[in-house]
Amino acid sequence: MFTKKPEREMGGDPLTKMSDRPVSETTPFGERSPGYVKSPGPSKLVPSIIGEDLMITGNVTSKGEIQVDGEIQGDVQCGSLLLGDKSQITGCVLAEDVVVRGRVLGTIRGLRVTLQAQSHVEGDIYHQSLAIEQGAYFEGKSRRSDDPMAEVQSPAPRSEKSSDSGNPFSSRAAE
Repeated sequence: MFTKKPEREMGGDPLTKMSDRPVSETTPFGERSPGYVKSPGPSKLVPSIIGEDLMITGNVTSKGEIQVDGEIQGDVQCGSLLLGDKSQITGCVLAEDVVVRGRVLGTIRGLRVTLQAQSHVEGDIYHQSLAIEQGAYFEGKSRRSDDPMAEVQSPAPRSEKSSDSGNPFSSRAAE
């Protein structure tokens, strides 16, 4: 009596129905968007994470977002950078968006730079906009620039010009 009605309502054996189902882009955690699964380039949905137990010696480069909770001894260049509470970077930082909660010992260049309350920065900051929360430690120069990221790409011609014009004896030697 009870065995006939549930089979009719379900339309047959549930095991055969599961195997006959078309395969879709679903996981046990839910459906994924086609852009997430088939994205050929770096995904903006998931940042690259450097964990607390990881220490990198050398430069780090990414086109996307990087979240640092560990330590980097070298330069960091990326699209967006988030430094966690226990993070430390000893080197230069170059990113469009920089949010600092940890320590930076070096120059920061970014369009939008935010030093949160628990941050500790020792170095110069070149920025388009800068926000410093109460309680943040900042030792260095702050320089506003319309394009702070372009300035870092052309230091060689400036150093040649400044060495010639900065030498007061170069023009006297020609006389």
